Amino acid sequence: MALRDLTGAVDFAVLNGMTGGDDAINEEVLGLFVQQAGLWSVMLDPKAEGWRDGVHTIRGAAAGIGARDLAAICAEAEGADQTLAAPALERVRDALQAALADVAAYRHELMLRGLRA
Repeated sequence: MALRDLTGAVDFAVLNGMTGGDDAINEEVLGLFVQQAGLWSVMLDPKAEGWRDGVHTIRGAAAGIGARDLAAICAEAEGADQTLAAPALERVRDALQAALADVAAYRHELMLRGLRA
């Protein structure tokens, strides 16, 4: 079974280029991305102090795995005026969920490949 994504939210060629295609390293990096998303997504609220810090951290993590759209949406949100923060953060949350769905599918297939080996 070929590794795939669900939505195209993540370009896994970026990840594979960074890790040399090593499945164990891919799993580790993607696991770290999921952890980062969980930690920082609670700050995706315009009322939260430091919401821009959360967006910035998610942006960097997204760029590292090839989630270009998420990284671009985060960059836009970082520069948003406070009055426009709510819709900007909603777009970040939506893009993050799409990326997390692709990451989950990719990690699942990595696990299946590991079981077959």
